Amino acid sequence: MHPAPAFLETDRDRLLRRTEAWPFAAIIGVADGRPHVAHSPVIRGGEGTLRFHLARMNPACQAITAAGRALIVFTGPNDYISPDWYGQEDQVPTWNYLSVEAEGPVTPQDEAGATRFLDDLSARFEEDLFPKPAWTRDKMRPGSFERQLAGITVFSLAPERLEGITKIGQNKPAEVRQRAGRALKASGGDPTISSMMERDS
Repeated sequence: MHPAPAFLETDRDRLLRRTEAWPFAAIIGVADGRPHVAHSPVIRGGEGTLRFHLARMNPACQAITAAGRALIVFTGPNDYISPDWYGQEDQVPTWNYLSVEAEGPVTPQDEAGATRFLDDLSARFEEDLFPKPAWTRDKMRPGSFERQLAGITVFSLAPERLEGITKIGQNKPAEVRQRAGRALKASGGDPTISSMMERDS
């Protein structure tokens, strides 16, 4: 996490909405003092839990299974900020971004839970492809889904720590931040970051 308290984000609802908006994350487990990382889409479960899947043979999956814990890092929108855009002297380059970290115990899901997760996952992202008819596992040949399901582990993580970073220049005077946000937008930069920088508060 960024050490500056001005950038710390702790609003749970805002953080969970952020995980839904940018659901692809790094999943980290530790085994024998060594971190192992994999990448996966993450979707919410009941009561604020976060669900994800990894290949059983992935070292990160094995580390997480053995430790019973994981760290999920969501990297949201981000962009470079040129010091020229502030209109102030003696500024340095920086990077503005949104992020979320979720850390806590994990529970491997049984076959029924893993199936529900994959159904929910495909439904969540297939709806973005409308008007294409949604893919469902009913389109697969009998037995094919079950064989492929056996190659993954689905986890549910209950966050003990849920924190994020909202770094959009809020440590700068409003007019300075807004000026930089307009310059970022004019340069074709990230629209979420530039819009947040341009707000009055």
